[in-house]
Amino acid sequence: MSLELLFKMLLIIHIIAGSIGLIAGTINITRKKGDKLHKNIGLFFLYGMLVNGFAGIFMSLIHSNLFLLIIGVFSIYMAATGQRYLSLKKINEGEKVKSIDWILSCMMLLFGIGFVVYGAILLFNSNNFGIVLLVFGFISCSMVLKDFKNYQGKNTIKNFWLLVHIQRMIGSYIAAATAFLVVNNTLLPGVVAWLLPTVILTPLIFKWSNKYKIVSK
Repeated sequence: MSLELLFKMLLIIHIIAGSIGLIAGTINITRKKGDKLHKNIGLFFLYGMLVNGFAGIFMSLIHSNLFLLIIGVFSIYMAATGQRYLSLKKINEGEKVKSIDWILSCMMLLFGIGFVVYGAILLFNSNNFGIVLLVFGFISCSMVLKDFKNYQGKNTIKNFWLLVHIQRMIGSYIAAATAFLVVNNTLLPGVVAWLLPTVILTPLIFKWSNKYKIVSK
């Protein structure tokens, strides 16, 4: 099988999985949270984003596409850790974190540092795409630092696992929406298209985090 044929097959998988994730994510963001239907739709979102992310990473290796790499890495990390946190409810009570949790966080840390360094280099060479890389890089590193703190049972928020689940799933949805906008954008400047979903949807993270947060006494 030629690399071009493999790329086309991966592209089809990438588009189908991404569409499933985007549709499922839109439904769950706009409807009631926490019921059985929410959880079932959430599984479609989870697996859609994971398949979409892995397909994107393999495609980025074939054609050296930084866009696909960034979206792929974020999709996998956000969706996977968002789901994993539902199984980490008792960390503050001494529950051990699984190896997969550390692997996901360390992977994101390495990519986050790489995004920051490469973004700085691009800006130094007057390439405004460096702004995008810096934003995503700093966001990555901040999330990983939160992971490390949580894994050590140092969170004072009683239901931190729920808040991180919400934050990461919306973050994964932002990655999907960003990919859709960037690919189909014909009007906005490139940097704006990359950052617009983050700017629009991030307030939802703060809104729902504040709504559901329970501080330990």
